[in-house]
Amino acid sequence: MDKDGFLAHLATLGPVGHVPFAPGTLGTLACVPLVWALGAFSAHWTFYLTLTLAVIVLGTIASSKAEEILGKKDPSSVVIDEFAGYMVAMALLPATAGNLLAAFILFRFFDIVKPPPIRSLERLVGGPGIMADDLLAGVITSAIIHAWTQMKLMV
Repeated sequence: MDKDGFLAHLATLGPVGHVPFAPGTLGTLACVPLVWALGAFSAHWTFYLTLTLAVIVLGTIASSKAEEILGKKDPSSVVIDEFAGYMVAMALLPATAGNLLAAFILFRFFDIVKPPPIRSLERLVGGPGIMADDLLAGVITSAIIHAWTQMKLMV
């Protein structure tokens, strides 16, 4: 496999992005075991954030190449953006079953509905445009869960 083929394969998470139904949901779901494992084995938060940053950088490069190869803007088969967005959503949160599920549901909601300002990020060109809306959906998801957790602690 050449470099371009590898990047396209990475962008689609191998076969995951080629499933004919709900590829974005499956791309998000593919990330859940990784996030759970990192939490279960008490990965240090700096390792988690470094890994997340690496996925974002590689995902941006890979999705740009996949878009070029497929000749289509933001192809639905590219799901590395959902993977990265879910990693952002779970950043600095304990990987409890409740947090994993809440982040999954909220992230998919924001990624599908794309309320402002998320939708406006789709106008960006190439890999940054593919990745940015999902990353912001992840940030918003994480902020909501963090706020909810803090409110529960105050009660």
